[in-house]
Amino acid sequence: MATGITMAIAEPPMTTHLRDHLKLDKTFPIKSPIKKSLPAVWMRSGTSKGLFIQRKYLPESTHLWEPILLSAMGSVGADSRQIDGIGGATSTTSKVAVIEKSQRPDIDVEYTFIQVAPDQAKTDMTGNCGNIASGVGPFALDEGMVKAAPGQKEIDIRILNTNTGQTLVETVQVAADGSFLEDGDYSIPGVQSTSSRIKVSFLNPGGSMTGQIFPTGALQEMLNVSSSLVGEFSVRVSLVDAANPFVLVDASSIATQGHSAWTNAEDTEFLSVVEDIRRAGAVRFGLAPNLEIAGQTRGTPKIALLYPASQDDVEADIEVLSFTMGKRHSSLQLTGAVCLGAAMSIHGTVAWDLVQRKNNDRLPKHGMLVEGHEIASALPMGIRHPAGVIHAQTLLGLSGKGEVQVEQVAVFRTARRLFKGSVFYRA
Repeated sequence: MATGITMAIAEPPMTTHLRDHLKLDKTFPIKSPIKKSLPAVWMRSGTSKGLFIQRKYLPESTHLWEPILLSAMGSVGADSRQIDGIGGATSTTSKVAVIEKSQRPDIDVEYTFIQVAPDQAKTDMTGNCGNIASGVGPFALDEGMVKAAPGQKEIDIRILNTNTGQTLVETVQVAADGSFLEDGDYSIPGVQSTSSRIKVSFLNPGGSMTGQIFPTGALQEMLNVSSSLVGEFSVRVSLVDAANPFVLVDASSIATQGHSAWTNAEDTEFLSVVEDIRRAGAVRFGLAPNLEIAGQTRGTPKIALLYPASQDDVEADIEVLSFTMGKRHSSLQLTGAVCLGAAMSIHGTVAWDLVQRKNNDRLPKHGMLVEGHEIASALPMGIRHPAGVIHAQTLLGLSGKGEVQVEQVAVFRTARRLFKGSVFYRA
């Protein structure tokens, strides 16, 4: 008779690795990260792009904004590509505007500008960005923060820039439904498409950060610079604070230094020396106590090299090469156009002198206000930059002491809403 044999198949011994893994699961449960987001709009504003956010969606304290915005834009660590955020990996596409309805009777909305560094975890709120500012009026109109009257086709929106305390008036077109009328035939250099024209008027732009349009008291001066590359040298500059502080440099005074790097605006040595000039200007402006501190804030002051326009250039009165965050700007900051528009209109500045080399037989193009009455209209002044020509219109006036002052500089931009939704961040 056959005998039944029962075979027991033993389970394989549990490996130490598997046992430890199971213990780890029980002791330290894996948690899914909580997604955080806030409503936002991504806009092309002038020749920049930025994230537009209503202030009510951010913490009350501005000190708590930085980690949120760094994460949203992708400026975490040393990844200059901003691959883990929506930033565009350049200073002109890594900007933020925070807007709220104003409680002041003479202001419609208040706007704070934040420059997010694309190559480091750092934000800068020390100055304004005119290009981003040009989108504030359209944003406020579309978000219902400002309302046009039925049938109104154009509206003036008064904006306070909280970074500088300056007031802007934006004249924008209104669609039949009361929203911003985006379509139009106006074009600006650096943008391929056309849109409706936005007039951005900077009122009393002088002294945006220092309280004076010429903080040193000089219309132009020789600035002493110390460079680790070329040693000690001097350049001819006008230190002008209008819309933003700018070190406006007579480029020909740099060329006399006889260094090969001066001929190449993309050369790293050239950029280093330009930064040396900017830092020296920051100290002379009174914006930094020393060169080391000046290097820690790359956004202010800004710097631009000025050249006389070609005699056969029918559009431009002056040429400019500006820089932003240590690199050559692809066009020109809008506040740079405002600052330069002011400087071109004041006798004795570097900009004035360069304009006169071409237009020495012409009357000045600036307008004039006397006791609030415009006795001479402003004509457009052409400023040629790497992407084309931008025009500025300047109105001068007289102070109670009889001194010439800049009443207004107007420039023209376009803007387009690219998307509206929620931006996600980790903070």
